[in-house]
Amino acid sequence: MYDRLTKKDIEKMEQEIEHRKLVVRKEALEDVKEARAHGDLSENFEYKAAKKYKNENESRIRYLEKMIKTAQIIEDDSSNTEVGMNDTVKVYFEEDDLEEEYKIVTTVRSNVLNQMISIESPMGKALLKHKAGDRVYVAVNDKVGYYVQIREIRKSDDESEEINKF
Repeated sequence: MYDRLTKKDIEKMEQEIEHRKLVVRKEALEDVKEARAHGDLSENFEYKAAKKYKNENESRIRYLEKMIKTAQIIEDDSSNTEVGMNDTVKVYFEEDDLEEEYKIVTTVRSNVLNQMISIESPMGKALLKHKAGDRVYVAVNDKVGYYVQIREIRKSDDESEEINKF
């Protein structure tokens, strides 16, 4: 499965890769060299920690490069009155008599704790391309789902949130 990403997501990933290769990698290698100079490696915690940090950095670089290589670039083709990428949507949950706001984002920027839901999530899929006032069925699976009503849509092109650090 390919991740659906915007051009801005790709640009942010490329910037992070460049920073990690030019700055973080250099610092990590220096930390390993310095820790190695302290002597006995079998009981040298600083050396083990420096190696771990270096390896985590390299793993993150490989992860981001793979994400970019396999990404499917998407554009927001929603109209001004429809829910689209980076829009904030106020929804009313009928069963719970509750209103909540969510921002619709790509998978790598989703963060449910900050009310940012992915276009791949059941809620994100259901809301896309609908208009304020629409009653939308959110299918959790083949047997379970619920209705929400779209109360308000606030348009935005802001993609300032950082890419998730998996």
